[in-house]
Amino acid sequence: MIQIIPAIDIIEGHCVRLSQGDYARQKTYDASPVDMVKRYVDCGMKRIHVVDLDGAKTSQPKNLRILEQMAGIRGVEIEWGGGLKSDTALRDLFNAGATYAIVGSLAAKNPECFSAWLNIYGPEHIILGADVREGKVSVSGWQEDLDMSIEDLIGRFLQCGLSQVICTDISRDGMLEGPSFNLYTSLQGRFPDVDFTVSGGISSIADIIRLEELGLRKVIIGKAIYENRITLKELEKYVS
Repeated sequence: MIQIIPAIDIIEGHCVRLSQGDYARQKTYDASPVDMVKRYVDCGMKRIHVVDLDGAKTSQPKNLRILEQMAGIRGVEIEWGGGLKSDTALRDLFNAGATYAIVGSLAAKNPECFSAWLNIYGPEHIILGADVREGKVSVSGWQEDLDMSIEDLIGRFLQCGLSQVICTDISRDGMLEGPSFNLYTSLQGRFPDVDFTVSGGISSIADIIRLEELGLRKVIIGKAIYENRITLKELEKYVS
């Protein structure tokens, strides 16, 4: 059964959602990040996807105090991304309680460092954040597009044991228009030993059903929950 991973994006301590990665198209929600984690855990969803958008923009984690509060909730596993550009930042992240670190920009720009992190911390704790816009990898909080395909980026790290990839199609993110089904089925077929997490565009429970039918293993849901396009009641069947 496909695993549901609810998303929380943070700017200045608040839950927000961006449209297509544009900081100028930001919507802020009333619920606090910590309260949202409690809500999801109470519903049986233990793995939570968190993006420190302040960290992504400034290239260093900015909301680790919130991470400590989240990680203190019993039974939760936090996968956290945003601004992980140094050994110190990564150590601080794990010391604050993250179970998984999502690394994007550094992996693309400094593959030797990312390979070392896979070796030191293990591929069970290090996730490649492979964000894509029109077929090209995007970094630095989606503010810079590289002349590199997502397939090339993933292929760099297979020999290092890479086993987890979160792929966000930026053109779909926050738009509630459905995910890029063809992109994810193509990636999963090309790299069968990698667990891909679908991210971006989930709009209804029908999208989840189709992804499961296509054999995808994990999916992140963000705005669709905040906007009541998908209810927690509908997700109960996917929660073990």
